[in-house]
Amino acid sequence: MSSRDQVKLSEEEILALLGENLKVQVAANGHDGFPHLTTLFYIVRDGRIAFWTYGRSQKIRNLERDPRVTALVEDGVDYFELRGVSIEGRAEIVRDYDQILDIGSAVATRMFGAESFESLGDIGRQTVEKQATKRVGVIIHPEKVASWDHRKMT
Repeated sequence: MSSRDQVKLSEEEILALLGENLKVQVAANGHDGFPHLTTLFYIVRDGRIAFWTYGRSQKIRNLERDPRVTALVEDGVDYFELRGVSIEGRAEIVRDYDQILDIGSAVATRMFGAESFESLGDIGRQTVEKQATKRVGVIIHPEKVASWDHRKMT
């Protein structure tokens, strides 16, 4: 077995890693050819990373021009603790208010460690509803996935 195969994550391990972490690094292709890299809070829906962001943001302008995207979720500090998943795919931009609200509600719930969106109260609900009017959702449709878990090397 190659060392690459030894550290590769299973589908279940990938979903567990995505569930344990809150932030994803997202790289879109900038107009000048350089990657435009941002950090976002995310959720996993149907095995896909989804997030929301301002509809007029640079990342959305980049994704409108070129939907190719790379997403990275990683964990660990020391070499033998490192694990992660890198996903190359295409970004679907969601402009339907109800879908944006659904993504935003789920992201807010995760961000604040709440048991449910309702537990964020009226202020939380009103804030997310207001933000959803300015935002879009993004769903990453994977085409290539690479993963590693250096803890498997010990």
